[in-house]
Amino acid sequence: MKTYLFIDGSNLYASQYELFGPKKFLNFSKFIDKLEKEVRVRFDQIYFYASYSTGSKKVTKAQLKNEALFYKNVKETKRTVFFKGYRSPTSGKEKEVDVKLTADLVELAFENKYQQVYLLTGDADFLQALLAISKLRIDINIVCLENRIMYRGLYNFKSFIITFDKGLSFRLVNKKKPKVICLKTSEVVL
Repeated sequence: MKTYLFIDGSNLYASQYELFGPKKFLNFSKFIDKLEKEVRVRFDQIYFYASYSTGSKKVTKAQLKNEALFYKNVKETKRTVFFKGYRSPTSGKEKEVDVKLTADLVELAFENKYQQVYLLTGDADFLQALLAISKLRIDINIVCLENRIMYRGLYNFKSFIITFDKGLSFRLVNKKKPKVICLKTSEVVL
């Protein structure tokens, strides 16, 4: 059974930046190893979608350096396909990333490239794509970091919430309870 992991990379970057600040970042390959161990699966392919921040006044040099190091680390991870979107020169907003992730998620499902999928994001914008591919009897799983949770996804799909160095408690959501995965920061952060 082929298993793919799709990652909203900009969402993941922002989430881990909120958690660890400008001087640290997730060691992506170790993070993937720990995630695979916890969910007891090996991802045959990892698709990562992101865009680099622009040098706007809102973004510090420390953040730009942190982001570049994080994305470099991601690109060095085996089995990972990195899609680079872009930022609008006028608004600074990310372009192409969510649409490309959605298109690939749906297209590869309809081409029967995978039978099990994990989506790492905190963004509910992908919910309709997941509902569309659920008709294909694909095993769908959502993975979120503790500070960016796709709550609407918890109602519909098996979910995993990653926390660092501490537990996290949840009330039952529509009789489903997300599995909380607690990782040690010292093992997955550079």
